[in-house]
Amino acid sequence: MVEQQATTGGPDPRAPLAELCRALSAGPDGLDTAEARRRLAAYGPNELRRQRRRGWWRELGRQVVHPLALLLWVAAALAWVAGTVVLAVAILVVIALNALFASAQERQAERAVEALTRYLPRHARVRRDGRWQEIPAAELVPGDVLAVAEGDRVSADARLIEGTVEVDLSALTGESQPVYRSADAPPSRGGPTEAANLVFSGTNCLSGEARALVHATGMRTELGRIAALSQRVGREESPLEKQVRRVAWLIAGVAVGAGLVFFPLGVFVAGMPISDAFTFAIGLLVANVPEGLLPTITLALAVGVRGLARVGAVVKRLSAVETLGSTDVICTDKTGTLTENRMRVVAVRAADTLLDPAPGRGARPDAALRALAVAVAACNNADLDSGDPTEVAPLRLAADLGVTDDHAGRRTQFAFDPKLRLMSTVDSDAGQLWLHTKGAPEEVLRRCTRVVGADGTDRPLDEAYRKELDAAVTAQAGQGRRVLGVARRPLPTAPAGRADAERDLTFLGFVAMVDPPRPEVPEAVARCHTAGIRIIMVTGDHGLTAAAIARQVGITRGEPTVLTGDQLDGMSPDRLRDLLAEHREVVFARVSPEAKLHIAEALRANHQVVAMTGDGVNDAPALRRADIGVAMGRTGTDVTREAATMILTDDNFATIVAAVAAGRRVYDNVRKFILYIFAHLTPEVVPFLIFALSAGAVPLPLTVMQILAIDLGTETLPALALGREPAEPGLMERPPRRRSDKVVNGPMVARGYGFLGLISAALVLAGFFAVLLRAGWRPGAPTGPGSALHDAYREATTMTFLGIVSCQIGTAFAARTEHVSLRSVGVFSNRLLLWGIVFELAVAALIVGVPPLRAVFGTRPPEPAMLALLPAFPPIVWGADELRRAARRRRQHHR
Repeated sequence: MVEQQATTGGPDPRAPLAELCRALSAGPDGLDTAEARRRLAAYGPNELRRQRRRGWWRELGRQVVHPLALLLWVAAALAWVAGTVVLAVAILVVIALNALFASAQERQAERAVEALTRYLPRHARVRRDGRWQEIPAAELVPGDVLAVAEGDRVSADARLIEGTVEVDLSALTGESQPVYRSADAPPSRGGPTEAANLVFSGTNCLSGEARALVHATGMRTELGRIAALSQRVGREESPLEKQVRRVAWLIAGVAVGAGLVFFPLGVFVAGMPISDAFTFAIGLLVANVPEGLLPTITLALAVGVRGLARVGAVVKRLSAVETLGSTDVICTDKTGTLTENRMRVVAVRAADTLLDPAPGRGARPDAALRALAVAVAACNNADLDSGDPTEVAPLRLAADLGVTDDHAGRRTQFAFDPKLRLMSTVDSDAGQLWLHTKGAPEEVLRRCTRVVGADGTDRPLDEAYRKELDAAVTAQAGQGRRVLGVARRPLPTAPAGRADAERDLTFLGFVAMVDPPRPEVPEAVARCHTAGIRIIMVTGDHGLTAAAIARQVGITRGEPTVLTGDQLDGMSPDRLRDLLAEHREVVFARVSPEAKLHIAEALRANHQVVAMTGDGVNDAPALRRADIGVAMGRTGTDVTREAATMILTDDNFATIVAAVAAGRRVYDNVRKFILYIFAHLTPEVVPFLIFALSAGAVPLPLTVMQILAIDLGTETLPALALGREPAEPGLMERPPRRRSDKVVNGPMVARGYGFLGLISAALVLAGFFAVLLRAGWRPGAPTGPGSALHDAYREATTMTFLGIVSCQIGTAFAARTEHVSLRSVGVFSNRLLLWGIVFELAVAALIVGVPPLRAVFGTRPPEPAMLALLPAFPPIVWGADELRRAARRRRQHHR
């Protein structure tokens, strides 16, 4: 039957449970391992089959209509019209090669992101071999019994067999309102998604706990059927790529505009022959095209994603790498992010006595302490070896006092509510029902009317004793300890609901726990302060506890402004915006997840780039609203990981700071290789302008084929190597860049085109004229084929070509730093760049030295005396920029 179902639609999940179990050959205790393996072989992995990618011809098509490629198409057409077929073919080859290169880089970037899924394998909790086990979600099979709990993403289509949950079906139905699903729900005549006892793959459990029988996996699920029908294909273009695309259109406009202006001037004013005018127009277009710019950016972002994964930050899309670099506010949780998330109880108050639990290990507790131990053991879903550390620590305390609970008497559970900050269970003991409650001490005390005495008897809780208890809790919180209040209540009958149950409680005492800060966090916080990044703690803990931890790790250096959730709820959005603008050191305590959303919105309204951490189900809206939503990979829920932009595999605040630094480095490196590429456009364009302005009296100092050799041959690897440049010193000492900052700005254009470009143009033209003048050339003298100066002209254009290659070396070293000296980063610290320089020198040597390539590119080796000039070009270019940066540093120092 299993094999038959594997090839058909499977049983009807809305059938009576007994009938469904028979159809699946399964029961409430799940499967054994051998049967599960057999079914996995029959059904296949519980995965959605990958959508077929866009065809390679479509990828190429997108590249060949890019504005930079369109310039080359125009140049090829002009070459064809001018009768230079070889040049037209060469330009078409360049278009094809550039498109292939760009497509390959985009595919590599896609694979880089997809490969990161191995860092975050999805798991499911199933019952196999008579016990609960955690297995990869891909190994789920029909017939498995699946545990579904708050924060889980449901891994398969399943029928509830026990319990009640609230689920978000928006992924399937588009409805944003959560719906309840219960094992006891009556049958439904509607579609599968309307059945109140079914849950579906890809949906999220928002609250409750249940067990469910898996009836469909993989492409047989509702989500799988939708995936099979839809062809959702799309590539998100990052803001950086959008900026560069706009720059590309600007370059195209400038090139075409210059051609339209200079072509008629050259023909009708300067008397330039039509063939020369066409040559000029072709050269101007080709010289303005920075081939390989976009694929180089894509590769740099993909490399950044891989680098972040190595430090523990999984980024889900390439564009986030760029955004990370501009983060100026980090809203961080406390527990597990700033701290080690390893709780231990350091103080217990039962009745009127404050105890140190360590000496009492194994000792017989008095009645009050035993009642507290019974309550924390009963109102708990952890075990001694795993679970939420805040749950495990009180459980270990109870075990040390000789109290354990297997929850056999549990009748009802009211799960932890982040708004109420409480958890309660209804338990039966010797025929008596008890409500056990634990949570934030102020919330527990608010519901208490009595307090237990040392002998275990109750007495009324008067106002004076309530104040004494408040003071005791405050004293513990002031030491940076997390405090849980504990209470109980005898129940005559099962409660009608949570509000009916959690009232008229008897206060049993509290436990105070310590979660030490991570040792690396203070240094990471200090780096943030140096980098101008503001840190705001947003936690559900007591305000004094949060403030104490904030002081310990250095987030606050004075007395911070501490706001509680109640105060925040009473604020208008404008008041919250003003407060965040006025007070830099703010700690938000006892806040609800909804309050996180308001904080993120207020900061964004103040034009700040926000990174927000979260791990709970209700944190998802805030993570989506933040510029960078940061989910916890270890303790976070599936829901938050889905909503987040970045996932921390180690849940460590220091990893966020490392990711911000990596984002800044990637952005800087993108600017470096754009500068490098722009700096070579000037020495490529200026020769054509001289040719046009002289009406042909000065022959073309550079041929179009030689430009193509530079742009597609010698320039490529050094540009890629600059994308792997190590971080520049002082990277995390600069303030974050503003949202409005452009990747290509005025100072960068001035440095590339106007400074490095003009110096390079002057040097290469000096080399060109040195060769011609040495051979006896005068303006207007013929240099074409058959003339006496033709060989000297070929040597001169070769000198221009080699001069640009030499200047590229100096520009590459100059582009490595924007602020500091080259010595600060190390001349030889980027080995990939050194190999790139070796590569470009080898390519240049082949073009000049190999006879067949000489014929193609029109080169001829210059005389040794001329070649001896070339080694001086790199230090001149680099040295000039080094002096410019030094002068700039001096000016900034004297301000």
